[in-house]
Amino acid sequence: MRLSAFIAIVLFSAFSASAQKVQKIDAPLAVADTTKNQVIDPLRPAKAAFYSAILPGLGQVYNKRYWKVPLVYGAIGTSLYFYSDQNTKYKKVRDAYKRRLAGYHDDEYQYLDDQRLIAAQRGYKKNREYSLLFAVGFYVLNIVDANIDAHLKQFNVSDDLTLEPGLIESDMYSKPSVGLTLNYKF
Repeated sequence: MRLSAFIAIVLFSAFSASAQKVQKIDAPLAVADTTKNQVIDPLRPAKAAFYSAILPGLGQVYNKRYWKVPLVYGAIGTSLYFYSDQNTKYKKVRDAYKRRLAGYHDDEYQYLDDQRLIAAQRGYKKNREYSLLFAVGFYVLNIVDANIDAHLKQFNVSDDLTLEPGLIESDMYSKPSVGLTLNYKF
């Protein structure tokens, strides 16, 4: 019985050893690196910000973020539209109030007394200033966005740097806890 088991083991190991033959490869396999080495240009963010300062949206075009251009013009254009609208209404109410002080009562706001005209002037002036503040804010945000986007284009997002959820073993507690692990491959 022992002899037959020994013979079976020797035969099976001989067959498996013959399957382990080293085969010769004629040509060595070369793996081509398909990732592009991007040269970091430190002036690129400044150039994008400069372009956006000259013409809003031009920095986004320079960064090849074409989908942001309608957002920039929509935000700044809407703010400027409301500025123009509130300015027109402010001037109408102001002129009506000036005519009232001069003794004329033939304006389109005959149903309002003088105090209401003053309150309307203040309201339209406040809204006009807010609209201008929003337009300037969106203009500055456009410049900042172009600058940050140009910085982030140079950011390394290769597979060597990963942030993955995982279980963390803690020596203090006997059970695992949930956390994030940051892995960097050299």
